[in-house]
Amino acid sequence: MNATQRTILVTSALPYANGPIHLGHLVEYIQTDIWVRFQKMRGHRCSYVCADDAHGTPIMLRAQQEGISPETLIARIGEEHRADFAGFAIDFDNYHSTHSPENRELASLIYNRLREQGHISTRTITQAFDPEKQMFLPDRFIKGECPRCGAADQYGDSCEVCGATYSPSDLKNAVSALSGARPIEKESLHHFFKLGEFSDMLRRWTSGGHLQPEVSNKLNEWFEAGLQEWDISRDAPYFGFEIPGAPGKYFYVWLDAPIGYMASFKAYCARSGLSFDDYWAKDSKAELYHFIGKDIVYFHALFWPAMLEGAGFRTPTAIFAHGFLTVNGQKMSKSRGTFIKARSYLDQLNPEYLRYYFAAKLSSGVDDLDLNLDDFAQRVNADLVGKVVNIASRCAGFISKRFDGRLSANLADAALYQEFTAASEAIAASYEGRDYSRAVREIMALADRANQYIDEKKPWVIAKEAGREAELQAVCSLGLNLFRALITYLKPVLPRTAALAEHFLQCGELQWDSPRTPLLDHAIAPFQALMTRVEAPQVQAMLDASKENLQATAVSDKSAASEPILATISYDDFAKIDLRVARIVAAEAVAEADKLLRLTLDLGGEQRHVFAGIKSAYSAEQLVGKHTLMVANLAPREMRFGVSEGMVLAAGPGGKDIWLLEPHAGAQAGMRIK
Repeated sequence: MNATQRTILVTSALPYANGPIHLGHLVEYIQTDIWVRFQKMRGHRCSYVCADDAHGTPIMLRAQQEGISPETLIARIGEEHRADFAGFAIDFDNYHSTHSPENRELASLIYNRLREQGHISTRTITQAFDPEKQMFLPDRFIKGECPRCGAADQYGDSCEVCGATYSPSDLKNAVSALSGARPIEKESLHHFFKLGEFSDMLRRWTSGGHLQPEVSNKLNEWFEAGLQEWDISRDAPYFGFEIPGAPGKYFYVWLDAPIGYMASFKAYCARSGLSFDDYWAKDSKAELYHFIGKDIVYFHALFWPAMLEGAGFRTPTAIFAHGFLTVNGQKMSKSRGTFIKARSYLDQLNPEYLRYYFAAKLSSGVDDLDLNLDDFAQRVNADLVGKVVNIASRCAGFISKRFDGRLSANLADAALYQEFTAASEAIAASYEGRDYSRAVREIMALADRANQYIDEKKPWVIAKEAGREAELQAVCSLGLNLFRALITYLKPVLPRTAALAEHFLQCGELQWDSPRTPLLDHAIAPFQALMTRVEAPQVQAMLDASKENLQATAVSDKSAASEPILATISYDDFAKIDLRVARIVAAEAVAEADKLLRLTLDLGGEQRHVFAGIKSAYSAEQLVGKHTLMVANLAPREMRFGVSEGMVLAAGPGGKDIWLLEPHAGAQAGMRIK
């Protein structure tokens, strides 16, 4: 069908096998799936592979907490991921796991080639070690006081209060997030990838049209700072692949994760007959595209092409980064019920609603995407139900009842139909460039034109007048042909609705060029509803099911630890905490800090100054006059900005979702809380 058939391999970033798929993940998989389906409709040989990212300390620890093996855990999570993706019509040609024979083989091959070429070095480093758990601690498993601002309970790599970055050894009063023990320093021999040796190659590659301009510009900051050696090893105990020739040393999860793209494709080749080398060899003519989130650009646009280059494989044709998902304008929040899991959505709503809404808002850039739930319902109901499906429902009944389900042999308005077929290439260009929002606008403009035609012709009036049977058949037949063109252009976004339309129209599998030949003198099946409206109770039920149940949840980001095992305290220890009602009499922003406010608290005749990291949720003016709860007997702490004489109590996931704990009505400043 396509004289210039392209050979394309597409991947999405690998979801971590430590938690469920949520709507934030689905931005990427839906974006990728739409692009792949479009390429296949155009007649190209396009393969889409992915896998679970199944290694790392968080997975090992979660399995221990559940009393199962890591293999059992990742098998269970893998099944859940596959079911969720299938629910949203994400059509992988192969879905695999990084804990696979293919990935072990390829990771070892790439490492050995890099070592043979002199791109691997080893040296002894000093790391934090948990003496109780008998394991080295990644940065995110260490907590303590920020060395810059003094904020408590900060991770070992950065402060969430003042934004400072540092090494774990700089933390004050550091403890292990796993056992609560004070870490000790211990030496260990580690393996490093000499990334700096690829600086010239990477400068050329990152500026060579393989990345979006904003991504390429961002990476210049790393070049200016100088590319450092990358620690690619981890010490036992660790769930992953042991480094060849280095007992007790394991590949860091970020080394074998991108190799998982190759491993998944290798497994696909074994059952499809495709040639692995045709796609991954240095001289490959195939196109290779990675769809990823903007938070993992560093690994994909620097480490990954350098590893491939050093090991003698081809580099990606392009890497496409996207932004994050917000819901109703804010970060996803468990307390608000907007941290929505894929399964919670699928239990209530048609997945193609979300596919369409994401498509209507996705561009080729890296801007964040907002899921406004009111706009979501309105847009789906207006566009898909009110415009597209409505065309078929308005015309099909007349064809079935009056003409035995047979379309006219002629087009009632050939010029109008030509408008629809002529739009094909412009819409295709928008899909190709991942500017789905433009494609959707172009398609919906055509839908408006089709509805305008039907409104002008008024087939329901024609049907009542004798002698106009041929006109009625011709008008409704054109309406259904216009609908067929629209559903063809929407098929990458709405594959299941398109399949229902194909059955209704009895037209076979729609390809991109199908509208070029209209359906004339053609029999259709009786019409059945293709899509129903979004109803408010469905959306509310999804939100209710998503509200946090206050149970610990698994961390799905491999850069973070699993939920820490908190040290317990006795009731007597808890009774020592002096909780007081305090009135905020003054508040001011701390100019040197992004998140801090300096509060003056009245405890009923005594005033205290407290620094609180709540600037993202409150302005200083909002707080004056409010009552809140504070820990009054916390030892004063010297901070860079002054002395903090207590702690106010607040809750929430962060950002704008922080709420000061306020006492009951009638509470007085200075009152103790028992």
